Amino acid sequence: MPSSAATAVTPKQVAAFRLGRQHLARRAPKAALVAVVEEMAGAQAQVLSAAQIALATRTEGLSLDDVDAAIAQRRVVKVGCMRRTLYLVPSSLVAVFVRGTARRAEQGVRWALRKGVPSAVVEAAIDAALGALDEPLTRPELAERACRTLGVRPRRVHGGGWGSRGKVAAVPVGALTYPVVDLLHLAAARGVVCYGEQRNGEPTFVRADAWVPDYEDVTPEEAEDRLLRRYLEAFGPATLADFAVWTGMTLREAGSIWARAEDELATVDVDGEQGSMLRASRRELSRARVESPHVRLLPYFDSYLLGHRDRRHLVSDEHRHRVSRSQGWIAPVVLVDGRVAAVWKHARGRAGLEVEVTPLERLARPVVAAIRTEAEELRRFLGADEAQVSVTAG
Repeated sequence: MPSSAATAVTPKQVAAFRLGRQHLARRAPKAALVAVVEEMAGAQAQVLSAAQIALATRTEGLSLDDVDAAIAQRRVVKVGCMRRTLYLVPSSLVAVFVRGTARRAEQGVRWALRKGVPSAVVEAAIDAALGALDEPLTRPELAERACRTLGVRPRRVHGGGWGSRGKVAAVPVGALTYPVVDLLHLAAARGVVCYGEQRNGEPTFVRADAWVPDYEDVTPEEAEDRLLRRYLEAFGPATLADFAVWTGMTLREAGSIWARAEDELATVDVDGEQGSMLRASRRELSRARVESPHVRLLPYFDSYLLGHRDRRHLVSDEHRHRVSRSQGWIAPVVLVDGRVAAVWKHARGRAGLEVEVTPLERLARPVVAAIRTEAEELRRFLGADEAQVSVTAG
């Protein structure tokens, strides 16, 4: 059981610890790219360009070609895992991330059963999808093969996501119809599927055991235990509720995983708020420091912003709507000493890279100077000729 005596630490120590674990305190060497992806507990890749920038802000001298090469060489792969969103994860740990969050996919299986689809029909659809993916297939190709196995006809339905009005390939499953991506979310309850290469601008999907070199499978329980440790190493101190929100599980589901790790946990008190972390990390937390002002430009959906249910340690309630926007969008932010001090956006213009910063609070001159330095690093990463930074009124 966790120690009843909580170790008292300051918010600055916690911020410094998390910044260090997320490679935001100091950029890692370029050769450590895959380790960075692992230690930040995956790079959120719903928008791939955002994941690329997230890695650049954590890795020294990285280029777009370096990220593309890591994906092409299958050292990192794109998968649906936490919260049914897309992440770049190390290929060696793909089963940990997918099977470790499979309880979220099980919720989809239970939903289909409640809708009256017989269990045998649901399982047959999952088997048909997984059985077809021994090579990379596009959505229409997967729908065609799965339907052929099931003896039904493919359909096209609205389901492009994020307000898209286009129609996508879909598979009938009893009285329900699943767009291919939704069927793959269902299949994550039983197997491990990742993205393959792009084909004529279309994504492909493939079973991880047919795609990842030296693929290593793990049991769901082992995957859950390893994923919880990875989460706490990146985001601790944290609570059970934080872990549930991060994974997309219910509190009950997350709680059964958390309970198995209790002997490894220590309680930490941060200004009266308690959280848990791995006992092995307590000394590092007590020694954590960053030199102020410490500035980083984080892109859309940066993983650092997604690890906790309550985000007041990152941004005040007054400014929360500036960061957490409609339809689940998390804005790009300027991080100063581990807290959000501004939002920003960038565009390629005639002058090169144009970076516009909108403060949430007054920015001191050293912070603005550090923002310009970070913008110059972003310019180098994106291959623009020069960077122009403007700071607008809040």
